[in-house]
Amino acid sequence: MPDQAMVDDGLVARVPRPDVALAQHVMPFAAGTLATAGGPVLSARDSLKVTVHGKGAHGSMPHMSVDPVVPASSIVLRLQTVVSRETKPGDFAVVTVGALNAGTTSNIIPDHATLLLNIRTYDNQVRATVLAAIERIVRGECATVGSPRKPEFEYYDRFPLTSNNQAVTAKVIAAFAAHYGADSVAHATPQTASEDFSRIPDEFGVPYTFWFIGGADPETY
Repeated sequence: MPDQAMVDDGLVARVPRPDVALAQHVMPFAAGTLATAGGPVLSARDSLKVTVHGKGAHGSMPHMSVDPVVPASSIVLRLQTVVSRETKPGDFAVVTVGALNAGTTSNIIPDHATLLLNIRTYDNQVRATVLAAIERIVRGECATVGSPRKPEFEYYDRFPLTSNNQAVTAKVIAAFAAHYGADSVAHATPQTASEDFSRIPDEFGVPYTFWFIGGADPETY
């Protein structure tokens, strides 16, 4: 996260405070086209490693174990309800379980299991609600099977929401339309990609806007 590294290194104290921050990124739509919009344009992102603890035993003696594969499997299923049942209809959220790892052989019950999750949201309150629901579900499933240790949560690769300032974005759109022609400027729909650009203007406390530029052959779009 280079932008966070610059903030951590004291960027705000080293350079003058800007009036506004601008950024752009190439996207797979027709070259010669620009797209932006006020409000959320890129999602917040959270990656999360969850470790579920159990008690290992031989597969022939499952009664001697606390099998972490069972709560880990239940967690995967229960997490599907975070978006469908705990997120307000119309609010955007994605919860992906990208990996579930436990054990190394067929006849040994392992002592732990790990899950790797990826979460995307367009609203910071929704983000907080989703993360809280995930942790609650994990703790509940572990308690149900009598896990000998509390689950562990390790957040990493986190990116903030990119939400364009309405007034700044309107000025940028007008300037683009005047220079390139109104037909070259499109309304951007929010993308589920994530970006750390907003860390710098947020640290300065200044408005910003982020736009997309087309980088694909127009004949394919």
